[in-house]
Amino acid sequence: MMITDRAGEYLVKIAKETILHYLETGEKLEKPEGYPIELDEKLGVFVTLNKKNNLRGCIGYAEPIESAIDATMEVAIAAAFNDPRFNQVTKDEFKELDFEVTVLTKPEMIIVAHPDQYFDEIEIGVDGLIIQKGYSRGLLLPQVATENAFTIEDFLEHTCMKAGISADSWMDESCDVYKFQGQIFK
Repeated sequence: MMITDRAGEYLVKIAKETILHYLETGEKLEKPEGYPIELDEKLGVFVTLNKKNNLRGCIGYAEPIESAIDATMEVAIAAAFNDPRFNQVTKDEFKELDFEVTVLTKPEMIIVAHPDQYFDEIEIGVDGLIIQKGYSRGLLLPQVATENAFTIEDFLEHTCMKAGISADSWMDESCDVYKFQGQIFK
């Protein structure tokens, strides 16, 4: 386990407050005092917004480059206002949103001699994937495979497509595949 449930629930609360504050003022919320001290640890964090069970925004840091509290506040604003796939979240729809924060382990490259070995290394529902080829990079959180009933091959292919490369690129030696785990808080 990376963080406690209490800290995870706090991150969901701060993601909501950050977006609401930004909607009301156009400014970033000041980092509050009295947050769980464990959130000072640098962790990868994604904030996902859903509306009526449909994705409404999802942005995050795969790598642990900022403290969990700072990363959550930054990516909450990005998920609501800067996800290029969606219009900016409006004040009217805020109350319809479901908030999810996923805290990530550090991505670890999967080393294989043959692409078939990925099937032994990846666990659906546990692992998220990052696939990188040259400057192209795609990431899918662990819950994406579960929510879409993906097989491991589907998961690899959809992560490639997210990177903007052909679906079978994961079989190519010039492609790097990483896995990570995530703690999901709603």
